[in-house]
Amino acid sequence: MNPPKIYKEELNKVFELMNKAQTLKWEVWQEYVIFTAHWWAGIFLTIIPWILWIFFHKKESTNRMLFVGFFIMLISSFLDFLGVRLGLWLYYYDIIPFIPAYFPWDCTLIPVLVMFFIEVKPKTNPLLKALLFGSLTAFVAEPLFEFVGLYKPLKWEHIYSFPIFTSLYLIAHFLSKRKNFQELVNK
Repeated sequence: MNPPKIYKEELNKVFELMNKAQTLKWEVWQEYVIFTAHWWAGIFLTIIPWILWIFFHKKESTNRMLFVGFFIMLISSFLDFLGVRLGLWLYYYDIIPFIPAYFPWDCTLIPVLVMFFIEVKPKTNPLLKALLFGSLTAFVAEPLFEFVGLYKPLKWEHIYSFPIFTSLYLIAHFLSKRKNFQELVNK
């Protein structure tokens, strides 16, 4: 069953508006964002944590941690993308103007911090670590990003992020402890 013709016409108008908005965003980004101090800070926030992780992570856990990090990247990017698209928050200094979420946050800071938390003091109660991770990200990192002008919550409160970040850590911890990782290492 095909959608009615009016639906396709209306959807074509929406896509045309989206393309115009993206073109305008590109022009504004080129004029006011690229090569600014905020943009360079985003570049460093994207690269430096991974370099530190490469040097300081437990080498025997590399595959397991990269799996966990990739999982966190996918979920956090999706949730961030959704939040931006729903108008819950926005970012002012995109590293890449075609990605609505904040790349350094989703693809570096959150996954590297989760991997760090999993590897440091591995015998510590995961719920305690999850609560600490949720608190640091929701009540320290988000307000800091807001304070320096990278992020602006529109219809969002930092407290809403706390259970999300706490749950993300618990899921990542669960994934990192799966038996199949040990079987792969022992082969």
